[in-house]
Amino acid sequence: MRIAVVGTGYVGLVSGACFAEMGVDVTCVDIDEAKIEGLKNGVIPIYEPGLKDIVVRNHQANRLQFTTSLVSVINDMDIIFIAVGTPSGDDGDADLSYVWNVTNTIADSINKSLLIVTKSTVPIGTTHEIKDRIEKRLEERKMSHIKFDIASNPEFLKEGAAVEDFMSPDRVVVGVESENSKEIMTRLYRPFLLNNFRVIFMDILSSEMTKYASNAMLATRISFMNDIANLCELTGADVNMVRHGIGSDSRIGKNFLYPGCGYGGSCFPKDVRAIIKVAEKIGYEMKLLKAVDEVNNNQKQILFQKLSDFFDGNISGKTVAVWGLSFKPGTDDVRDAPSLELINSLLEAQANVRVYDPAAMGEARKELGDKLFYAKDIYDAANNSDALIVPTEWKEFRLPNWEILKKIMKTHLVIDGRNIYSRKELTGFGFEYMGIGQ
Repeated sequence: MRIAVVGTGYVGLVSGACFAEMGVDVTCVDIDEAKIEGLKNGVIPIYEPGLKDIVVRNHQANRLQFTTSLVSVINDMDIIFIAVGTPSGDDGDADLSYVWNVTNTIADSINKSLLIVTKSTVPIGTTHEIKDRIEKRLEERKMSHIKFDIASNPEFLKEGAAVEDFMSPDRVVVGVESENSKEIMTRLYRPFLLNNFRVIFMDILSSEMTKYASNAMLATRISFMNDIANLCELTGADVNMVRHGIGSDSRIGKNFLYPGCGYGGSCFPKDVRAIIKVAEKIGYEMKLLKAVDEVNNNQKQILFQKLSDFFDGNISGKTVAVWGLSFKPGTDDVRDAPSLELINSLLEAQANVRVYDPAAMGEARKELGDKLFYAKDIYDAANNSDALIVPTEWKEFRLPNWEILKKIMKTHLVIDGRNIYSRKELTGFGFEYMGIGQ
């Protein structure tokens, strides 16, 4: 089996590399020439644990190739996966321009039957529109005799654990409209699931909806807990106790009940906004998800607000250390990260900002420029600071040397955006501690 994966971001590159790891001949396609040349030389454009080893090993074994030209390989393929980005537009709607560019290339180039699979997160109905556009172009080319199949195969990868998720998924959702496409996708995924075949086949519209609904549900749990955490602070309750109490209910479970300073990344913010727009276009209002989005936007301001309250609104000239820039540990992705909201607010308030992140310094610099100090480690960031704020719970932040921090910090204030520290321990070291919902 030969497949092409168009797009070499988190979804496309992980998917292509993992398919190659299982013996499939894979060609990854991207219009970014520098990225493709880098991949040929083992330069991975994203931070994802375990990915580089798989890419290099399979490229050396000639199972994983890279090209900028889909046209040059398309008619050698059995499957084309569309895995390009679908970022949020200014109005929150999904920007499908990259999807349509790939669709047009396929429509102008195919000369044989193949299976076209949407892996990008797309609004409900997009895969059918891809089919309609290709069929129309084939008619214009007087090649309507060429028959192709379509399928939808949304990804459910967690950044920071994407390789593990792909190689051992809890489920694979596939939307199909023919037995042929079902058979092909079964053959492709069977090696990943030999002991327990967890592919869930459904119609294409339902598979597209499943992706949005899954992310919307997880985002809802996060915003719900953040709302509860804020109420806990006002009433004197402890959200950590509350989380344990409700998570012990088997109907609720413990996952995604951790309060914090808001969710970010490439999926939850974008997908919540996109499903709201999908509903608006057909005259339905997603009232709950609008509230989820609003709660999250407000929660991203909570760290700055706590700092401002502590200093009675006088932050100008203060030096603030920020540990963690990525939206979550294990990735260099800073898209919609709470840290960016915090840092921009600090800079606007004329604070001096010192930051450190194990992986995301380069990506953060692209977003924030040189208006802040990029430290070499956590202690360099905290040196002579008036406050330490932690938006991202990287493991290396969890057991710092508080004695050293006590000596190098000017004001002993810690604002913990992920509740990774013990108030009792920090107050014992002489720190003022602020968590979320405590």
